[in-house]
Amino acid sequence: MEQEKVSLYVVPTPIGNLGDITLRALDILKSVDSILAEDTRTSGFLLRHYQLSRPLQSFHIFNEHKALQSVIQRLKEGETIALVSDAGTPGISDPGFLLVRECLKNKLRIECLPGATAFVPAIVKSGFPTDRFVFEGFLPHKKGKQTLLKELAEEERTLILYESPHRLVKTLEQMKEFFGGERLVSVSRELTKLHEETFTGTISDTLLHFQKKEVKGEIVIVVNGKEKRSKDF
Repeated sequence: MEQEKVSLYVVPTPIGNLGDITLRALDILKSVDSILAEDTRTSGFLLRHYQLSRPLQSFHIFNEHKALQSVIQRLKEGETIALVSDAGTPGISDPGFLLVRECLKNKLRIECLPGATAFVPAIVKSGFPTDRFVFEGFLPHKKGKQTLLKELAEEERTLILYESPHRLVKTLEQMKEFFGGERLVSVSRELTKLHEETFTGTISDTLLHFQKKEVKGEIVIVVNGKEKRSKDF
């Protein structure tokens, strides 16, 4: 029985070091009819680095609703498309969820390749438990942020957050308020890049460390879960 044709390939791209792309990802990017890219400039640089040439179309958080149906129609007509984000796996704090959901509704076959995502090396490097964890992605910028942090302070599993460099210090200050200064935290930035850094310590020490420097790069915050209270018998 002939296998159903794949319409959409979800292709992870390196989070920094271009050498981290998989051989299969390169084969897919070389063979598809076109590529949906979060930023065509960023993806264009990756394609040129590997001497690949495929039509690129912008597909990002600001236009995905508008572009969705036209992409679905192209897939129905037999076009094969790869979806990539600027870095990491599409759909993980990046565009992709809406397109995947719509493909499933239209019975279009999807394949998601395994590959880079920033929180995996960050949690492994933290030394905190990896058997059970909670991924919260980016916190709200303003409304609801403190309420959510107060709730997350009670989480007993390892907690993973994404943050931008200009908000890191403020977030650590708020975490100190709700989690307590002695809770252990691990902050990784510029993962896989030349100036990669991971600082692990108490929230108080980590806050002090990043208050003293100009913070650059994408940030992953890993927080040790709240200690379980011993039950009274």
